[in-house]
Formats: sequence, C-alpha cells, structure tokens
Amino acid sequence: MLALFLSSSTYPALSSLSRSVTLNLARRTTLSALTMSMNLRTHAFAGNPLKSKTPKSSDPFSPTSAFESLKTLIPVIPNQPTVSPDFKVLPFSKGRPLVFSSGGDAATTPIWHLGWISLADCKVLLASCGADLSEDSLVYLGPKVEEDLVYWAVDLDEDGVVSELGGRKLCFVELRTLMVAVDWADQRAMNELAIAGHARALLEWHNVSRFCGSCGGATVPREAGRRKQCSNETCKKRVYPRVDPVVIMLVIDRENDRALLSRQSRFVPRMWSCLAGFIEPGESLEEAVRRETWEETGIEVGEVVYHSSQPWPVGPSSMPCQLMVGFFAYAKTVDINVDKEELEDAQWHSREDVKKALDVAEYRKAQRTAAAKIEQMCKGVERSQSLSTDFNLESGELAPMFIPGPFAIAHHLISAWVDQAPGNVQPKQQAGVSLSSL
Repeated sequence: MLALFLSSSTYPALSSLSRSVTLNLARRTTLSALTMSMNLRTHAFAGNPLKSKTPKSSDPFSPTSAFESLKTLIPVIPNQPTVSPDFKVLPFSKGRPLVFSSGGDAATTPIWHLGWISLADCKVLLASCGADLSEDSLVYLGPKVEEDLVYWAVDLDEDGVVSELGGRKLCFVELRTLMVAVDWADQRAMNELAIAGHARALLEWHNVSRFCGSCGGATVPREAGRRKQCSNETCKKRVYPRVDPVVIMLVIDRENDRALLSRQSRFVPRMWSCLAGFIEPGESLEEAVRRETWEETGIEVGEVVYHSSQPWPVGPSSMPCQLMVGFFAYAKTVDINVDKEELEDAQWHSREDVKKALDVAEYRKAQRTAAAKIEQMCKGVERSQSLSTDFNLESGELAPMFIPGPFAIAHHLISAWVDQAPGNVQPKQQAGVSLSSL
C-alpha cells in the first residue's frame, strides 16, 4: 500500500520580497465548493508552465540549443557575454528546492517563491561545495519564451552553501512543506509548485540511476539531462526518467450512500483517506483498483469510473515521480476485512459525516501555519509543530476526522463524491469515463 500524504513531521520556513495577498476567503469557506470550482489542471504538481511543449531542436530555447549555449558560457563565467535566451538555475539540496518568502505581516500570509539564481551564482555555490560547474551539472527544465529565459535545476551539497545563502534569507525547504503552504487558488504559486515537483523528480531520478541496469557501467547525462546513457561502449543503453503509476480510489457503497476511507499507521492522527496501491506488471488500471481494494479490505469492486490524475513527486527518493490515477470504485460487497499489514483501519463513512470532515478541517489554517513556518526558517528560526494541531474546531478542540487537503487528489475524489447526487456515477467536476463494468 502506498504511503500517501503527510507524516507528523517538522515544517521548515522562508523570507523576503513584496507581493499583496490576493485572496481573503471567509474563515468558514466550505472547501468542497472551492475545490469543485477548480479546473483539474490545477491539481498540485500538474500544469507545469515550462512543460507545455518542447521546442524543436533548431529553436534556441530547445534542450539541444540551450545545452550548446551553456557549454560556451560556463568557461567564461563571470565574464560571459549577454545572451539570448538567458539562463536561470534552481538549486536543490537533498530533494529540497531553494526558496524565499515575502509579504508576511500581521494581516497577511507569507508567500513562498522559488529561489532562482544566475549561472554565475550557481558556479559560486558549487565551488563552495568543492565542485566545478559543468554543463552536465545542470538539468534542463524548460523555457519561458516570452521572458527570454531557459530554466535549469542543479543538485548541491547543502553543507557547502548555507553560509553563502544566509545573508540573502533563502533556504532549502521540503517539497511537502511547500505543497501544504501553497495557496491552491493562486495560479502563480501552483505553477511554481509544479516546476519544483518536476525538477525534484528529475534530480532524484539522476541520483538513483547512476549505473546501468544491464551491465553495471556508469551512466552519463544526455539531451541536457533529460535522459541518461550507459558509458560502456559495448552497451550504451539509453535510460529514461522513471514514472511509477499508482491507482487511488474512493470505494462507494451506492445502496447505503457511503464511502470507504482508510487509515495507515504513518498518517497523522485522525486523518482518513482513499485506498491506493501500485500497478503491477501486466495489469490494467481497473484490475489494479479491484485487486488493491480486495487485498486491503476484502471488498469486491464492480464498476470503475475514472476521475483524474496527478503527478506525485513527493514520495521516497527511490521512486522520484509517482503518477496517481484516481477512480471511483463501486462496491459489490460491503463486509470489511482489513489487512493489518497494509492498513491500520478501514471504515464506511456516510456522506454527511464526510461532508462534516470537509467543512470542519481548517485547510486554510494549515496553509497559513506552514507558510509562516517557511518564513521563520528563512530567517533562521526553527519551528516545530505537528500538522495535526493545525486541524481543530473553532472551539479549540481537535476535529474528530479530516481528509487530505486540496493539494491531494484524494481530497478531490472525496469532495466530488460529497457534492454529487446520491447514487450518481458521474463526478460533478467532469464527466466520468467508465473504464469497465463487471
């Protein structure tokens, strides 16, 4: 079973630049209504603006052309000429992107931004780690043609760069923390989260694919880091970025108008979510939905209806980018037999109870708290608090149950079911596509 979403870990933080906060939602906004109004492209980590299309090789913004330009510029830094397009680099350390924070005061929530740096700054940072900047150090992320920029990512040794960055109030922050801190109705913030997710997935893939799986030879980057190749002249196997597909499903009991939610021991207290599991070789998506549901809860599933999908680059580094494929799954049986090796518990919940969990869980509060922690971290002030303390009733008491926030596809599956008419197969957000009905 896939370990989804959050553990009760410490949140980091960020600091400085100005920008007004554009949203001032009522404290008790119903999140199901908010998320149902969102376009599915705004799933966290989806909608990357640098990935809309890859330029042709002859285009100066293409991976090939940009890489050749990079090779001519690096040897002459810091005396490189002004070029078009220009290059910006996003540093990472141990899977964490560099960020800074802005706009936080008594009345507004701090906003985090990606900490893009120049090639010259990148060379300095690598030197502080005892490494030289080369064209193979960088991974191509994509262009913004309208800004005359090509964006890259680089993996750094944090111990060598903290002193360099401290005066600029930047810091490396876990991607999960940025995910919780993002204002999911702010398209700029969602775009930056998608870029950071794509960059982390590529860099972590580079870290776990250093050697050829066929002959054991060292692999070397190709196509500006978009693939790798075995350096053994007798092998030369091509290696491409890895994607691990996962089915995630909300199992529904139509007759009794209720949904099956589960808990894992690694979940924060009181959090319930959808079932999920990896697809096995030779297995269709709908077969994976049925198998995983049966293995983990003993429930047989009939009809399977597609909802949406979401990149999930915040799993373990050994699986740099999972692809969550979301479904509604309609139960043929209702007796639960929990596999305790996979789940802590699984229970049927009425539509009304799930709706209360959506209304009560203060996702905005969690978002503001995470954003404030990022700001504090960039200022050099460590703060530690469990995420579970951010989900309480207005009375100050803990909410009896909550589900993952709008950054997770589980939230969208559950809120779509809550908002649709009882017994209706089709999610409100888009027309469902029935993959099969057995």
